[in-house]
Amino acid sequence: MLTRKQIAFYLEDVETPAGRAVSLIITGLILLSSAIFVAETYPLSEPVRIELEALDIAILIIFAFEYLVRFWCADEKLKFVFKFFSLIDLLAILPFFLGIVNISFLRIFRWFRILRLLRFFEFKISIFRISSEDGVIFARILFTLFTIIFVYSGLIYQVEHPVNAEKFNTFLDAVYFSVVTMTTVGFGDVTPISETGRFLTVLMILNGIALIPWQLGDLIKQFVKTANQVETVCNGCGLSVHDKDARFCKNCGTKLANG
Repeated sequence: MLTRKQIAFYLEDVETPAGRAVSLIITGLILLSSAIFVAETYPLSEPVRIELEALDIAILIIFAFEYLVRFWCADEKLKFVFKFFSLIDLLAILPFFLGIVNISFLRIFRWFRILRLLRFFEFKISIFRISSEDGVIFARILFTLFTIIFVYSGLIYQVEHPVNAEKFNTFLDAVYFSVVTMTTVGFGDVTPISETGRFLTVLMILNGIALIPWQLGDLIKQFVKTANQVETVCNGCGLSVHDKDARFCKNCGTKLANG
């Protein structure tokens, strides 16, 4: 029987087969849940819609169970509750815990489930065998862009569709608006009319101005750094990449062959 520490280990681990399996299952459920949300924004037959809602409830119950298990495994319960990832997890399952209350705005928290993929970002990198630092930074940029666009699209759709269905009819309409807004192109053919929608638009613009250039700057810095490095294998520790003018290994101090 698994102990509490073993369960906690496998919930975070991405190296062992069991840990990878857990991460893969949770990641798959998050993506499936997100796909269900997107599908529900399009016209569906009633039987299909009922089946999707039942599947979504089942996934939500699994997420709630996972959160409770993580809470049980935590040594410091209060610290766990206020961790960044724990807060994201809680937002993702809040409608389940408050399901007995008929408050329509709680549906907006569904879109935060995609943020739970941040917890498994390292796992996703290992799956696609991204090992170079450039590759990791590039993957982080793409993942960040995807996450921001998805979350904002979901939020703006949830807020605007009930009052502005002509402009925000489907999830794709919301994605189009999010991309145009975050890139500050601003065609103006799709605009929010609610106060909450306009507030989200301001946040999108601020994110587009601040966050995206910051991450692109990291990528450019890494490209410049890589351009000033050459492949020289250290006989001491095996490190293969060093600065062009390096005479000693920056990792172990061994004199390099070309030093």
